[in-house]
Amino acid sequence: MILADTHTHTTFSSDGHGEPEAMIASAVSRGLSVYCITDHMDWLYPMDQTKFIFDPKEYFAKLTKLREKWSDRIDLRIGIELGLRDEADVAEAVRKYYEELLRSYPFDYVIGSTHCVCHIDPYYPSYWENRTGTEGMLQYLESELWNMEHSDGFQVCGHLDYLLRYVPKNRRVNKAKLGDAVDAILLTLIRRDIGLEINTGSLRRNYPETNPSAAIAARYYELGGRLITVGSDAHYPEHVAADFDRAEAMLTSIGFREYAVFSGRKPSFYKF
Repeated sequence: MILADTHTHTTFSSDGHGEPEAMIASAVSRGLSVYCITDHMDWLYPMDQTKFIFDPKEYFAKLTKLREKWSDRIDLRIGIELGLRDEADVAEAVRKYYEELLRSYPFDYVIGSTHCVCHIDPYYPSYWENRTGTEGMLQYLESELWNMEHSDGFQVCGHLDYLLRYVPKNRRVNKAKLGDAVDAILLTLIRRDIGLEINTGSLRRNYPETNPSAAIAARYYELGGRLITVGSDAHYPEHVAADFDRAEAMLTSIGFREYAVFSGRKPSFYKF
């Protein structure tokens, strides 16, 4: 049984809909022993530069008090999800900002995610206007690979292949053409000792698989990867730990026997 949710968002994220304490209470009600809040920090987000940022001093003050208040019921970890960038005109500024942020605050856990490609968030239809589904995915994977190779400070690659959730219905993706690009990312993660997150958020978005998919998780295992985390990507209290039973069944069928939970950005391992 998975007893830790390590990817969730509160109202410190502009798209979060649960106050931190409500999210913690939900984690307790679901029988979790460890709960990690990882609100969004997307520095220089292209669509609106103020959208996915928060005051880290306020964040730590609030969550530290809640960690103490709830300490007899759950182990609260304070994390963050960083939006990584590879575009030449912003990559260095974003890297330096994150470097200073992580030096200044004692985060337990840092997720590195690719949310923007070519100065566009692929969540928006405009990303797909001049791209086929396969082209859009390959460009995203190229950006993801650069970020995994050239960025530092994070422990896990967040929701690899999540872009499949947002491919327009009139676009088709030839997944067979993505294999080499995915392998390059997985091998980079293994070489750099960066974990692979299994994100169940897609399962409540009318998408049939976790991100990454069972096929990618199995390929990671085949290549020698063993460092995984599991996160719901919850933005509402009712979504905390959602579909963890499905994720566990998938992972154990592949051969995984344990998952990681981070404290002080160092992993501990929990058996399924």
